[in-house]
This record gives sequence, structure tokens and C-alpha cells, in this order.
Amino acid sequence: MSVIVTGADGYLGWPTALRIADRTDERVVLVDNGGRREWVESVGSTSAVPIASMEDRLAAAEEELGLANLSYVEADLTDRAAIDQLLSVHEPDTIVHAAAQPSAPYSQINGERANFTQHNNMQATRNLVWGLEEAGMTDTHLIETTTTGVYGAPEFPIPEGGAVMENDGDRDDVPFPAMAGSWYHLTKSHDAANLRLAHDQFGIPISDVRTAITYGTGTEETEAHPDLATRFDFDYYFGVVAHRFCAQAVAGYPMTVYGKGEQRKPFIALEDAVEGLARLAVGADADDDPAERPDDHVVYNQVTRAISIVEVAQTIADVSGEFDLDVAVEHFENPRDEDETHKMEIENDRYADLIGGQSTDYEEGVRQILGDLVEYQDTVAAHEDRFLPGVLTDDE
Repeated sequence: MSVIVTGADGYLGWPTALRIADRTDERVVLVDNGGRREWVESVGSTSAVPIASMEDRLAAAEEELGLANLSYVEADLTDRAAIDQLLSVHEPDTIVHAAAQPSAPYSQINGERANFTQHNNMQATRNLVWGLEEAGMTDTHLIETTTTGVYGAPEFPIPEGGAVMENDGDRDDVPFPAMAGSWYHLTKSHDAANLRLAHDQFGIPISDVRTAITYGTGTEETEAHPDLATRFDFDYYFGVVAHRFCAQAVAGYPMTVYGKGEQRKPFIALEDAVEGLARLAVGADADDDPAERPDDHVVYNQVTRAISIVEVAQTIADVSGEFDLDVAVEHFENPRDEDETHKMEIENDRYADLIGGQSTDYEEGVRQILGDLVEYQDTVAAHEDRFLPGVLTDDE
């Protein structure tokens, strides 16, 4: 038996795979097709933190962390034959599915990229659940990182998974409706619905982990050696807002708050995101005691706090002084269709119980990011034209 981690070359997938491997004696199979590296390059950007090849990463994991139970398979999950071979050879008892084209702005560039994003993301998930069903492996625990973006921006506290709907005096528990605001986020809305159906029809145990905006340059494992570093994107298309603002601060570029910036968004530190996925994968609770293997469909809001965009920027400005960085916060016309004053409230009790509470707060995360990014100031400055959306060439 084994644990499969898809998207294992990505920002979240790589450190998650390392932590799982450190906590289990089972073989941990890393699956990726290198897509994230290609997509970022296609928009003219790069990871600020240099990332090693998978071969060098695995060598460093064994030498520096003593992890000899990692192996890598290059595969495209939209290819059903590749899925069938992966399942038959490795017989996983757990799959952590973190593979996706993860950028809302990338999915919004044009119809070609919208189509690619929806096909890539949804086909991969459908292939996995049908592969498990048709291989007779429906007791495999499937953990998928969807996104808190499936919720949209409702004017009420967001539940952790379901809601109660009332009509003509009758009430029932229903899945939270898909109110996503991008072609990417809609892929995860469809995935969430398909995962629920896969549990209902096939009995596959499902953990739907709805991931918030994740910040940080690394975890305990990735910081052990440069070849273990995870990627750090900072451009408009693939850099989340906290990362893009930190990169702007390091480059001496004004932090670009779109519109009023008073809207609150859900955030979580990379360390806390990795911890929850690892606990679900190895079957341990917050006290490291063995947990019962799940047989249900459970939704987790993988978030520790909602933060306004203005606070995101101001905290970075405050911490920047510790690194002799002189930064400014400027407001620009918002290129996105969103409520700039929305005060999101989101429930996260189930996820907080899983990880035993937040370990890294936002200010600590910013301090880590800035401390690491100043080493790669030249790389960031050389790509400052990618901080804002621009016209891409045919080659891009």
C-alpha cells in the first residue's frame, strides 16, 4: 500500500509530500507533470525562490531528512490510462489530490485558458474517482484541496461545508451552492459536487479540504536545504496577494491595493495548511494519536483567519522596516469584479480541531517571507513588470 500525492511539484504539494513521508513508513508516490513550472513561464514569470529538479529534490530529501520512502511518477492525470496504471501499480490507501491549474487570473485571460483550466482540473478529478471505482479500490481515502473560493462572497457566515435551506416551511441540509467568481474557482465547485456524488454512489471516503489563500516561503522540512525549497510565485497571475505585496516591497515597488481593499479574504499559513493535509493522510489527530480511518464525506474550511486586503498590505509595510525596506501602499483601480468592502466570515472549527489551532500567524508569516525574499531581490526586481496584469504575447 502507499500514499499518492498529486501536484507534488507544486507550492503546497511538495511540502505536504515531505511531511507525510516523515510520518509514515508507507511508500509516498509523488505525481506531477511539471505543469506549474510551464504555466508560470508562459506568463513571463518565475519562482522567486529557486526550485530544484525533482531528481535533486528527492536526493536532498533522503540525504537531509532521511526520507527513503519517496518516489516520483511523471504523469498527466487527464490521461485515464495513466491513472489506471498508477492505481494498479501502487495500490494507494490514501490519495492527496493537490494537482490543478490553480490561478483564477490565468483562467480569465482568454477562452483558451478558461477551457484548458476547466478540462485539466475537472478531468483529473473525475479520472481519479472513476479509476478508484472501476479498480475496486473504493476504500481509498481521497483528500482533495478544493478552495474557499467555491463559496463566493455571501452576506452571511460561511458554514464548513453545508447549509440549511428553507422553502415553504420545509427545511433540509444542502451542499453550499457554488458561487465562485472565476473559471478556475468553478472547477473546484464542480469538483466538490463530483466528490460528493462519488461518495454517495461509490462509497469513497472523501475529505474535501477547501483551501484559503496560503502564505509563507516554507515549512520545517523545506527549510532544511536549498534543494528542498518549495516554489514562491509573485506575479499577477500566480502570486497570491500576500506574496505579490511582499515581492513589491522587496523590489521597492508600491504595494498595489485594488480599489478600497476593505474586503476580508480567508488566509492560512503554509505550515498550517501542510499540517492538516498530513494529519488527514496519515490518520492522526491534533495530539498525534491515531484517528479512525474515515468512511464519510467531510468538508474542512482550511483557513485560520480572515484578513482585509488593506491589513495585508499594512502589516507588510510595518514589518518591512525590520529589513530596511521603504515601502508604500497605493490604491489602484480594481481590474476584478468584486465587492471591495465585503466582510467575509467563515467557520473553521473542524479544521482548527484537526491541526490543534493556528501555529503561524500572518505577521510571523510576513516576516519569514521578507527574510527569504531579500536574498532574491534581483530576481524579483527583474520581473516587476509582472506585478500587474498586462497584455501577453502570442509566445506567452
